[in-house]
Amino acid sequence: MNQKKLLKYILIAMILGVLVGWACHSAFDAALTEKIASYFKILTDVFLRLIKMIIGPLVFATIVSGLISMGKSSSLGSVTLKAMSWFIGASLVSLLLGMGLANFFQPGAGMNLAIPVEHVDIGVSASNLSLQNFITHIFPRSFAEAMANNEILQILVFSIFFGAALAYVNHQSEEGTVIARLIDELARIMFKITDYVMAFAPVAVFAAIAAAIAVKGPKLLIDYSIFIGQFYTGLALLWAALISVGYIFLKKDVFRLLGFMKEPAALAFATSSSESAYPKIIAGLNKFGVPKRISSFVLPLGYSFNLDGSMMYMSFAVLFIAQAYNIDLSFTQQVLILLTLMITSKGIAGVSRASIVVIAATLSMFKLPEAGILLILAIDQFLDMGRSATNVIGNSIATAVVAKSEAHDEENLVEAQPQRADVVTPTQSSGQFS
Repeated sequence: MNQKKLLKYILIAMILGVLVGWACHSAFDAALTEKIASYFKILTDVFLRLIKMIIGPLVFATIVSGLISMGKSSSLGSVTLKAMSWFIGASLVSLLLGMGLANFFQPGAGMNLAIPVEHVDIGVSASNLSLQNFITHIFPRSFAEAMANNEILQILVFSIFFGAALAYVNHQSEEGTVIARLIDELARIMFKITDYVMAFAPVAVFAAIAAAIAVKGPKLLIDYSIFIGQFYTGLALLWAALISVGYIFLKKDVFRLLGFMKEPAALAFATSSSESAYPKIIAGLNKFGVPKRISSFVLPLGYSFNLDGSMMYMSFAVLFIAQAYNIDLSFTQQVLILLTLMITSKGIAGVSRASIVVIAATLSMFKLPEAGILLILAIDQFLDMGRSATNVIGNSIATAVVAKSEAHDEENLVEAQPQRADVVTPTQSSGQFS
């Protein structure tokens, strides 16, 4: 299924999902609707399981293959420094935007809720969320365990060690190693499997939307329409900021990149999962011209450190909850909350209901009512759709900018060195950015 057809089918599936879900919500009682929704969710769960099935091997194969082609270790250090600089800057912008909009719109003002005196079960646990646990969790105890649990950051760490060692051994051999060729073949096989899995995407999208609307109904969206509208206004501003900065580096090519990202963004939006779009982002970046040595390394890193939509949501939600309980936070307290989110959010990759977990931990840390999470849990899936799509756009632009910067540095290096007839310049050897 080509890109345009898949995007068309996803959009059709979303519309049908809303209509069918609305019909089920209107025609049946709550108990029967819940049961129908559970059957819809089977299709979505199957699709997400298939995505998780391919993520680990795909990340491993693409990272190792990219490191083999990357060559010098200095390239790895340069790419990492540029990527992390972008990620930190984008995270700060996202958090500041969420904080600024929450203060401007005052979404929780007027709710005048009483602070609960008893503990309220919010359905999530943030007890294991700390900087210490995050740092130790980065390093895998077992590669098999990391693959089994789809721990992208742990897979990334192992792949760097494995890829660097394999690159060294491969460059010592005149013909290259068999393992290096097998890794390249594994990457090709995983991309083909991805094509098979993605053919099921429209069915999963239909089921996800239908289940959500069937249980909660369209009235939920109407009741929370102002809050949802304010949040999506923030996401639109964040998109504008990301695209504007991308334009500085990529010029008009940033709009061509967005064209390649329409399908992954729509898939992430419909399934409320940026993870489901990962294989399509890789494919889109490769079509755009980003060398695989860059995309295969920066994108997995971005999935742990560059979740722009989630960052904005967390600062927006924390201040909304404080406003709902008439808790006046000073500027200093808001800055401390922002810095706390900046650190704790870096450990959310692989955590179930990650953004909610981070929000719960932050509320507890600053003595804010954790019961406030119940105010947003009902519509979290609809908010998650927007922030998942934003994560896709943020990571794709970040990867393309790093690739562009690397290509520029390589060209300057080639110009500064005397050329030999047998030396192939970056311009001759790679894709769009070289």
